Amino acid sequence: MDYTKKIVYQSNYWYNDGLRKAQIRDMSGAIVSLRRSLQFNRENIAARNLLGLVYYGIGEVPEALVEWIISKNLRSYNNIADYYINTVQASARELETINLAIKKYNQCLAYCQQNGEDLAIIQLKQVVSSHPAFLKAHQLLALLYLHTGQYTRARQMVRQARKLDTGNELTLKYMHELTHQRGKQRRRTGKKKEDAVEYSLGNETIIQPKHSRVKEMASHLAVANIFIGAAIGAAVIWFLVAPAVNQSQNERMNDQMRSYSDQIKTLEAQVSAQTRTLDNYRASGEEVEADTNQAQTTQDSYESLMTVVDQYNSGEYSYATMADTLIGINRDSLGESGQARYDELTNEIYPSACDTNFSTGTEALDAGNYQGAVDALVKVVSMNAGYNDGQALFNLAQAYMGNGDNENAITYFQRVVDEYGDSEYAGEAQTNLDTLSAAAADTSSGDSSSDTTDSGDSGE
Repeated sequence: MDYTKKIVYQSNYWYNDGLRKAQIRDMSGAIVSLRRSLQFNRENIAARNLLGLVYYGIGEVPEALVEWIISKNLRSYNNIADYYINTVQASARELETINLAIKKYNQCLAYCQQNGEDLAIIQLKQVVSSHPAFLKAHQLLALLYLHTGQYTRARQMVRQARKLDTGNELTLKYMHELTHQRGKQRRRTGKKKEDAVEYSLGNETIIQPKHSRVKEMASHLAVANIFIGAAIGAAVIWFLVAPAVNQSQNERMNDQMRSYSDQIKTLEAQVSAQTRTLDNYRASGEEVEADTNQAQTTQDSYESLMTVVDQYNSGEYSYATMADTLIGINRDSLGESGQARYDELTNEIYPSACDTNFSTGTEALDAGNYQGAVDALVKVVSMNAGYNDGQALFNLAQAYMGNGDNENAITYFQRVVDEYGDSEYAGEAQTNLDTLSAAAADTSSGDSSSDTTDSGDSGE
């Protein structure tokens, strides 16, 4: 067996091991096995896709997307990673929810560093509710419950974390700590029961504290000694025992806080890495969306071009009808042969279509149908902006002015003056341009005067 086959065999072995662990929800063990599989063969598509699913199962969505994108780049066809990526992309609301959960988680880490455990617990409850598969959020909430002595709730969070990942080392540590705390509570409960006597009376069980006749007699005979001993004991505790106990408690609390701070820093670094990964994925998602839009534009342009070719070959359609389709084609999105065919069709169709639409638009303008004139003349300008030495631009500006759209009217009158200053329409275009500009200035000053008057009336 050569080395290549050995490497492939080892990669498949660790993949199968990771698959078995993933089936019993040992996600941590599955991640270790699958990473070993990829160390032997980074192009093991099945191992990489399964690793992405394992990350997704414990709420590590950014890590899952990274693995699936790498898998897609390694094999772009017949790859189930396409389905996983498309499924995640199709739910923009889910991505936003995950991003918000990560931000809240980071805020909780900041609260913990500022001794704001109560605020962190409240926010982590929202994170766990909105993103139930977020393993690290369950673990941090369990840790906070442990730190604040809420052992029942901590046990509940640890159970949920255990369901997400049965073999996670941090979860197992928390379970061990909870078991230790439960043992302490049972020992305290056992001592309390030893100090009592239980007996049955009918159908009832009665618990009474033990009595000792010797202790009762001693207490009656030495009342004075008790008071004196209590005073001496209080003095000893106050001056000797209390400072030592306080110092021991302070040292223990400091050790716990240092350990807790180290865990928070580790979790914060992991979440920061996830946030950067998610930001990178969003950036790549925007590039993919732009490429998709470009591809759609190209497809639409080619489909429209083929439609015009069929119409032209059939001889059953007017040039004006075919020109309407040609206007909507983006020439830059076509290939070299497509652009050549597009130019042939426009050279053949546009002149006649311009004549037809110019005639229609001019008649509508003379009849006072300004919207109809705009619709027809816009097509003429789109096909040939210099039609009749600027007359199409001039008529379109008049149509906009008659329709009350002074902004577009000014734009096209200005084009006549700038681009066809030697034509017969330039003088009248300049006159209309001055009139519209003066009207706009009067309107603006009138509004300012009105605002000033209103302000003065308000002051009175």
